[in-house]
Amino acid sequence: MKLTYKHTKYACYIGYITQAIINNLAPLLFLTFHNQFGISLAAISGLISINFCVQILVDFVSVKFVDRLGYRICSIAAFVLSAIGLTALGILPNIMSNAYVGLVIATVINAIGGGLLEVLVSPIIEALPGDEKDSAMSLLHSFYCWGHVGVVLISTLYFNVFGISNWMYLPVIWAVVPLLDLVLFTKVPLCKLVEDDELIPLRKVFTMKIFWLLLLLMICAGASEQAMSQWSSLFAEMGLGVSKTMGDLLGPCAFAVCMGTARAIYGKWGYRMDLKKFIVGSSILCIISYLITVFAPNPVLSLMGCAVCGFSVGIMWPGVFSLAGEYCRAGGTAMYALLALGGDVGCSSGPSLVGLISGSTEKGGMDSLLQLTGSPLKTGMLFAIVFPVAMAMGIAALRKRKA
Repeated sequence: MKLTYKHTKYACYIGYITQAIINNLAPLLFLTFHNQFGISLAAISGLISINFCVQILVDFVSVKFVDRLGYRICSIAAFVLSAIGLTALGILPNIMSNAYVGLVIATVINAIGGGLLEVLVSPIIEALPGDEKDSAMSLLHSFYCWGHVGVVLISTLYFNVFGISNWMYLPVIWAVVPLLDLVLFTKVPLCKLVEDDELIPLRKVFTMKIFWLLLLLMICAGASEQAMSQWSSLFAEMGLGVSKTMGDLLGPCAFAVCMGTARAIYGKWGYRMDLKKFIVGSSILCIISYLITVFAPNPVLSLMGCAVCGFSVGIMWPGVFSLAGEYCRAGGTAMYALLALGGDVGCSSGPSLVGLISGSTEKGGMDSLLQLTGSPLKTGMLFAIVFPVAMAMGIAALRKRKA
């Protein structure tokens, strides 16, 4: 059987599912790590920081070697590392004298694999022949959302059937996904995003105003998404008084479903739409969703605001990647790596701003706003509106420039 570019797309879809597994499986086990190994919650939260910092480092370092080594070698390496990291997550904490060291090793390996996938998969899709690149990019990124939902639902089912005490086999089972994709990537046809003689030197990319505008948009995209997503579970638990499991289903899981739906819709009918207008409309909807979440008179409506936010941010990240291909295609894979780095910075800064403002409000620093919003967490979310506002303004500025 001869593999075609259609199979390349399928392989990329599985690549984003792999990244969803890497990023979202371990958090489901954090309480188990705390209870079984006696690891403090502060140390466990450090795993999140390690994962984030390593992925940013990979984004930065990959600028130097991805275009030189090529997509196939780097993709295979990413899947090998992902499979090793997931397997290590199930094995190392149980065989090492210091379980936390085992978790750190597994987290670092996973983060390297996930960081490479984040850099590689989008430009691989962008490089494939075809005119409907915006739609293809949006559909690709929807598979991260479906992967996230699948990890939560399938893992929860596994725990209920086999018991949480047998958690160590689950990461090894999930490792089958990157191994299957590794086989695919040894066979599927790949295209270069830019020929070597057309590639803009990285130092010249840094001198282009359009690049910095795109980088700002990526930061806003990541921040708009994660400022709501990262706090939605806690928001559901506090507002509705539900359990952690139910909070995950009503918060992050519902958010991911709505975000994936938006990306799938654009992936199906995006060729009929103007991408920049769609992003501006989504930014406005994002602002409205934050306002609903903050000022709704009851928790159920606030939670609906969280879900609407997931739909509104769906197009932002893949949309900016598509715009980069339109406005600055000659930047090559290195430019996509830098944009991914900007997105990761946004994914960190958005939730951090919400946490910072919430903490300041708890200490009595913003009493007037607290009276208006009703809770410190809602006050923090109110400030996060700055990101979709900046997103809409950035797209408006971009519309005045020629590709």
